Amino acid sequence: MSNMLELLKEYDIPDGGALESAYQGVRFFKETRHVRRRPMLYNPGLCIVASGAKIGHLGGQSFHYDADNYLVVSVTMPFESESFPAEDGPLLGVYIDIDMGQLNDLIVQMDLQTEFPDMGNQGYPLGIGPSAMDEDMKDAVTKLLKALRSEREARILAPGLVREIYYRALCGSQAEVLYSLARGSNSFGQVGRVISLMEASYNEKLDVRQLAESAHMSVSAFHKAFKEITADSPLQYLKKIRLSRARDLIVQENMKAYLAADAVGYESPSQFSREFKRHFGQSPAEIIRGMRSA
Repeated sequence: MSNMLELLKEYDIPDGGALESAYQGVRFFKETRHVRRRPMLYNPGLCIVASGAKIGHLGGQSFHYDADNYLVVSVTMPFESESFPAEDGPLLGVYIDIDMGQLNDLIVQMDLQTEFPDMGNQGYPLGIGPSAMDEDMKDAVTKLLKALRSEREARILAPGLVREIYYRALCGSQAEVLYSLARGSNSFGQVGRVISLMEASYNEKLDVRQLAESAHMSVSAFHKAFKEITADSPLQYLKKIRLSRARDLIVQENMKAYLAADAVGYESPSQFSREFKRHFGQSPAEIIRGMRSA
């Protein structure tokens, strides 16, 4: 049977970029050179590396994800990541978005409700972390990559194979985090829902007190839970989301910096420019120049 690496080599993935697969919510990525530590924004999903390695940094913690460990991202997460190609080739991998409806359905079928208690009294886990890549997960991902070579197989087989991958993740070490987020009945899930609201409404004026009320928590309890899950305060998190989305507009849509600032909710272009350079280490103009000279 072809392994994950051999199958990924068949796809024409742009260096330093991503390629959408034949099935929505699954995409491939590639890096041929070392990429220094830089701010990233991952949506909820599973990041599976077939060759090379990545190191994530968040809140004073570091976590490796490579051929032996995949990354589970339970909420939209700003963090810093560093990429390393393999000794004999590029870094190659696949990112699979998480469908909460599918995850919920699996949780019910697996009867996980009785396995995981409410985390509220024990503190909250970080909303991102590695899980061991066992043989069952490798086999499921390999079958998916094979199916994605054909439009027909992608249409017919990929939904079930992605579901199997979710199942394998729910059998892994990050299962409790995925369960708590998907079910939404405990404090972790309530905060997770507010995080989803913030990510969807980042360009609006958001009041921390109202967000806490949405989570049915006091402001202090909400702030504490939010920081334990994301390693940021609500306002720090919101700033990182806005800056990341603005960078996407500038880089992918060639939008002027002042227009991108307004689009993501900044009222002051000068404040936006200062915070953008502090976060990314480059001004919008420097990023554009770097792209043109690459």
